[in-house]
Amino acid sequence: MNRLADILSRMMSVLLYPLFIPTYGMILFCCAYAIHVRPLPFIWSLVAIIGTFILTCFLPMSAIWLMIRRGQVTDIQIVNARERTMPYIYTLSGFAFWAYFLIQVLKAPIFLGFIAVGATVAIGLIALINRVWKISAHLTGMGGLFGGLMSYCLAICATPTWGTIIGWLLLSLLLMYARIRLDAHTSAQVCAGWLLGITCTFIPYCFAVYAL
Repeated sequence: MNRLADILSRMMSVLLYPLFIPTYGMILFCCAYAIHVRPLPFIWSLVAIIGTFILTCFLPMSAIWLMIRRGQVTDIQIVNARERTMPYIYTLSGFAFWAYFLIQVLKAPIFLGFIAVGATVAIGLIALINRVWKISAHLTGMGGLFGGLMSYCLAICATPTWGTIIGWLLLSLLLMYARIRLDAHTSAQVCAGWLLGITCTFIPYCFAVYAL
């Protein structure tokens, strides 16, 4: 039973790897927008999804793999907190270009720009916090995706169903359990990561909507 729990925890950690989250989010956005508002041009959706994957996943992960081959990083999960600084810097650069790509090139809806900038800020904060405390990047990604969902609902004046909210929270709790079980983080580190993610991707847009 313990072995099965360990395997499932590792699977969740891989499937919900932080660098996959923006691509998942962009796919969800394109599908949800087509259902709730209007279908987006196919070429726009394709470019948005591929561009998101390249800038927030492929390029940072390529840099991490190169660092692994050079012996600068032990593994793709970067369990050792002291090895995380340079990967975070590469990731921060990719996310910054992603935000520029969405805002200036694709002219994405304003809430998407807020989410991208918020995610970039979250990466920068993780890099700084990680120097003194190993906050969870996995849960920052999940919190950020949840914040993005809330921003989307606010932007189109929709109310998320209780099923969606509870399902997302349960998935986050399962990931928290997985990271704690694998001894990658403490309960405080996963909770702090989730709160950091939702704070960076939802609160700024929420404030902008109600303040302006």
